[in-house]
Amino acid sequence: MTKKTKLNDSSENADALKVRLDKWLWAARFYKTRAIAREMVQGGKVHYNGQRSKASKIVEIGAVIKLAQGVDEKTITVLNILEKRQSAPIAQTMYQESDANIAKREENSIARKNNSFFAPHPDKKPDKKQRRELLKMKSS
Repeated sequence: MTKKTKLNDSSENADALKVRLDKWLWAARFYKTRAIAREMVQGGKVHYNGQRSKASKIVEIGAVIKLAQGVDEKTITVLNILEKRQSAPIAQTMYQESDANIAKREENSIARKNNSFFAPHPDKKPDKKQRRELLKMKSS
């Protein structure tokens, strides 16, 4: 039997820091499941340091990740790497979102809310004749 030395412990920590991109996104709570995170990476919704990447890409501290979530786009910087999914407060310490990006997302949400006020809202549902006319207009 051999005792573990500090050198062995540090090498184990270095090995533990090797985390796949899809696993890191899942651990940082950007996506509910790892499968969804993998689909987003493969679908081009996630850019690692300005480039499309594979789900197996190893995440490094200081990397810039650009995510498309719904209508919002987030640009984050990796601050910490964890392999396992932790609580939300711990997960939020794993990354930092740029201030300009946060302001832009807030402006976009306000613009979406303002646009919804001007969208037409009918008083009642269309009847059968009106539905047929709508379908005829959409199909032509």
